[in-house]
Amino acid sequence: MRWFRRGRVGPAPADPEPPTPAGDPAAPSGSGPITAGSIPGIASTGPHATNTQHVTVLPAEALVAPEVVPAPAGLVNLPVRLRLFVGREDALGWLDSAARDPGVVVVQAIHGLGGIGKSTLVARWAATHRDQHRPIWWITADSRAALDAGLVALTVALQPALAALPSPALREWAVRWLACHDGWLLILDNVTDPAHIADLLGRLPHGRILVTSRRATGWPDIVTPLRLDVLEPDQAVALLTGIVSQGGGVIDPAGAAAVCAELGHLPLAVEQAGAYLAQTRTTVGDYLRLLAQHPAAMYRDGEEGRAAERTIARVWHVTLDAFADDPLPGRLLRALAWYAPEAIPRSLWHHLGDGAGEPAVTRAIGRLAAYNMLSIDPATRAVTVHRLVQAVARTPDPDDPHRQPDDITTARTTATAALTTALPDDWRTPTTWPTWRTLLPHVDALVSQTAAHATDSDRVAQAYLLNATSLFLLNQGNLPHAIAYLKQALTDRRRVLGNDHPDTLTSVNNLAYAYDSAGDLGQAIPLYKQALTDRRRVLGNDHPDTLTSVNNLASAYDSAGDLGQAIPLYKQALTDRRRVLGNDHPDTLTSVNNLASAYDSAGDLGQAIPLFEQALTGCRRVLGNDHPQTRVVYGNLRAAIEGFSSE
Repeated sequence: MRWFRRGRVGPAPADPEPPTPAGDPAAPSGSGPITAGSIPGIASTGPHATNTQHVTVLPAEALVAPEVVPAPAGLVNLPVRLRLFVGREDALGWLDSAARDPGVVVVQAIHGLGGIGKSTLVARWAATHRDQHRPIWWITADSRAALDAGLVALTVALQPALAALPSPALREWAVRWLACHDGWLLILDNVTDPAHIADLLGRLPHGRILVTSRRATGWPDIVTPLRLDVLEPDQAVALLTGIVSQGGGVIDPAGAAAVCAELGHLPLAVEQAGAYLAQTRTTVGDYLRLLAQHPAAMYRDGEEGRAAERTIARVWHVTLDAFADDPLPGRLLRALAWYAPEAIPRSLWHHLGDGAGEPAVTRAIGRLAAYNMLSIDPATRAVTVHRLVQAVARTPDPDDPHRQPDDITTARTTATAALTTALPDDWRTPTTWPTWRTLLPHVDALVSQTAAHATDSDRVAQAYLLNATSLFLLNQGNLPHAIAYLKQALTDRRRVLGNDHPDTLTSVNNLAYAYDSAGDLGQAIPLYKQALTDRRRVLGNDHPDTLTSVNNLASAYDSAGDLGQAIPLYKQALTDRRRVLGNDHPDTLTSVNNLASAYDSAGDLGQAIPLFEQALTGCRRVLGNDHPQTRVVYGNLRAAIEGFSSE
């Protein structure tokens, strides 16, 4: 593991040659910025994992203030919706009647039962008002993390040069842009808690915001709510008839009315039924008979969303019966049910075939889309599954051949394995960050949905997922989220693997690192000490992970200003790494630099400068002149020499 402690002085000037009291240590080549500093802890993902410091240099256009960045023409990210839209005249008129004073922010919330058509209504209204707003930006806001991800994506769309910045900085840039511009439309879809958006609303003095939610109460005073109900009977019939007709089928008005009444005029259920009738040419009588054979007695009445789930469950069962010739669509739908409902990327869902092959998976996804069980973004091939369909697909039912308990468990395992495979190997390189941001909502959803059902196998598999994701979150500065994931990973590994398993010890170390990164040394140091003690006992004194723990504990004491504890540990880490790994191993060079930095902090430049020179020579030889670690050491040496010269 590679850990660099910072010198006492900040970034060095980009002079080609540092002043030196004796000799002239070679400076790294290149004219880019030189960053002096350190990585204050270690985060490891397995045996012999490495950690390097990356320096991100932004182009000049990335420094433009949000106030002067215009919205590009045509910037709209509305989701793909059903082309056929009927009714809702009153709700559309209500949206039209909102105040248009450019000096105020207008916030309207459409709330109602899941599957009632809230998102479809808002998407329809926005699509017919494209010319009045720039941009129109749709965010799935079912959690704070999802809201943040949507704001991050807005920043990247407005100013692509900023994409290399950490997520918190990108989120803040988006809020600042919205606060100083007008004429935009922001859609916050499926808000689960009004508190999640309260801070954002409070910072926006103008603009137009539309919210969809199942929540009827708890909205800030600035929000004007409207409850959306099911379609009127004639509107539901028009919707069903239109869908069947578009699919080349025919349904008589009386039959359509009977189907819509049985489905409770719920738009989502009507859409799915229409797709099924059009695809299979099933008669109304047969369809109603199939629905009657699968009542939703297992779902309790009176709970939020249960009535809709009951209807969706019946339609879901009947629809999957159409795939009797191929079990793959059902397997895919059960696996997709464990992710966030929207924007499941192709890079994730194509791993769900469990050996079926990519062409077969793609064909099965297409069949599901044909029945409106999911939708596919034609540009990105990302998949969206309605959250109520997901809820049913995750719920075991011994009486339903499509939701057998063992099949649900298998789907959860498949979803976890596919998501683990889709994660980038590196969380530090900016080019991987868009992929991480795309997958993060699906990690959150999988972990949340699995909590009540997890087996020991689930816990072991998800601990790896949590550990890897937490390192990205730490890199992005999202410390509370990362710490929560690391604590859960440690708890699960202790429960299943035991306290002495190497993966458990890795989790102890990484949780310490997270607390260290947060500046909570009171939590970090005891955990670092525990990791070191246990690694010495389980792995031995000379195991690379043990040597890493020696370095980490020294680093924490160094951060705490306890050089009396830090320097002996740094010396021990250096001695042992030279003996075990060799003088030219990157970890050994790290220890040389770290000990030099500690002496520098102690004011002992006579000890620090020769060690910095030794570290720089080794880094140039092993890593090259332009490696970020070489530049860090060079900056530390330069700062020490300047300090020596001023004495």
